[in-house]
Amino acid sequence: MTLLWIALAVLLLPALWLLVAPLRHAAAVRAAQRDVEVNNRTADQNLAIYRRRLASLEAARERGDIDAQRFEEDRLELERSLLEDTERRERAPLKLTTSGKLAVPVVMLAVVLASVFWYHQKGAEGDLALYMVQQQVMNDPDASLPMLVERLEEQAARQPGNPNVWRALFPLYRDSGRIGEATRVLERLIALEGRQPGLLAELAQMRYFAAGREMTDEVQSLVDEVLAMQPAQPTVLGMLGIEAFEGGDYQTAIDQWRRAIAGLQDSGTADALRQGIQVAQRRLGIVPDATDQAGEGPGISVRVRLADDLAGRLEGNASVFVVARDLKEELPPLAVVRAQLDELPLTLVLNDADAMAPMARLSRVDQARLVVRVSESGQATPQPGDLVGTLEGVTVGNTDGEPVEVVIDQVVE
Repeated sequence: MTLLWIALAVLLLPALWLLVAPLRHAAAVRAAQRDVEVNNRTADQNLAIYRRRLASLEAARERGDIDAQRFEEDRLELERSLLEDTERRERAPLKLTTSGKLAVPVVMLAVVLASVFWYHQKGAEGDLALYMVQQQVMNDPDASLPMLVERLEEQAARQPGNPNVWRALFPLYRDSGRIGEATRVLERLIALEGRQPGLLAELAQMRYFAAGREMTDEVQSLVDEVLAMQPAQPTVLGMLGIEAFEGGDYQTAIDQWRRAIAGLQDSGTADALRQGIQVAQRRLGIVPDATDQAGEGPGISVRVRLADDLAGRLEGNASVFVVARDLKEELPPLAVVRAQLDELPLTLVLNDADAMAPMARLSRVDQARLVVRVSESGQATPQPGDLVGTLEGVTVGNTDGEPVEVVIDQVVE
């Protein structure tokens, strides 16, 4: 910030110099003006003209060209003209060169205060402070994601009206799995910038994932609002593709994802959707189109089965969530696949196509933790009576080998 104020001072110096510079020449200008007024011969010239015209009138009267009345009228007109010329030539006395000097520092102070006030109102002081905080954390050898989040939260408390601070916080909350905080940040952004389609789409997606990929009435309302303003909004289309895929409507999922890809600028997200299209096409029993080909990328091949002693505990239509997480669980789920209990034993492949968020994918980690949960309620959060199986330290890589096995052998108390 010190450099900023130095720069502002440097920019103000020329303006202040322009205010002071005329005082240096005030004495010379006054002397020149005084000389002009002292040596001004205009009054003498006007008087000489008056005398010549008066003599001409008298001569005309003596010759009989004009009578006495006309002579008096013309003479009065000449005298009036001379009086008017004399009045116009009268000038106020010149002021001293020191007069008005007190106004200069007042004006200089006003210029400085007005400049500072304008900068506080229209300038980007808050954005500069935000940038400096980010640079300080990046250059800190002990920097970490929690440190950056903490510093940005401090900035949000200091400048709650700056949308750029909240924009910087949102992806950090989202990619750290802090869905509640990410949702509140989006709500704050919407309050500051209005109900823009992009922000509403992100909010709908956050609430969709928070509800366990359920299209609640609240999420549907946001989706309808976004599509009314921007029918090709890629975030919403991608989410609708996920919803269709989860419901087994693979053709609709393919159509929605293709529309989403057309409007995406993030190549990573587009590749993830292309992988999802390939999976949907295979489930339809068709060969993936060449235009939908994308690198498969690393993943995990996993076989899920239910322990014999838990068989029959839940109904066959109970939901099965197969989830891959990073070992420290700092990110949202890296991959999620949903199935039904009566499909077990089940072999499947988890990869980037199953990601919940663009910045949280299996390809970002070398090892993952697998969690399989059977839920009769279908809720995303564990409930008493759910069945669970876990497997730690699973390597993410080639999916062509023998699948790892996760056995569902525990009951949530």
